[in-house]
Amino acid sequence: MLDAIKNLFGLEKTDYAELVKKGAIIVDVRSKSEFASGHVKNAINIPVNELQNNLSRLKDKNKTIITCCTSGMRSASAKGILQNNGYTDVHNGGGWMSLNNKL
Repeated sequence: MLDAIKNLFGLEKTDYAELVKKGAIIVDVRSKSEFASGHVKNAINIPVNELQNNLSRLKDKNKTIITCCTSGMRSASAKGILQNNGYTDVHNGGGWMSLNNKL
């Protein structure tokens, strides 16, 4: 149970730099204005409230995806949305600034 909670909120020990090096996609789920004020290089912006209607932008359901936002809450929700729609390798990267420092 504790591992499931850690996974949900991105607290698992994940080498995000290695995932990106291997081709992971970073999906920033903050609003367009938040994204415009700063984001991880090469991240794509799909606000969490628009994610369900924009799944076609993430064509390969087996591709590694790292979600991020401001604090990790919206990215945890996004991870759940993606997993519920058949995406198999999704990681909650938490806050984008913290994630950026890990890359």
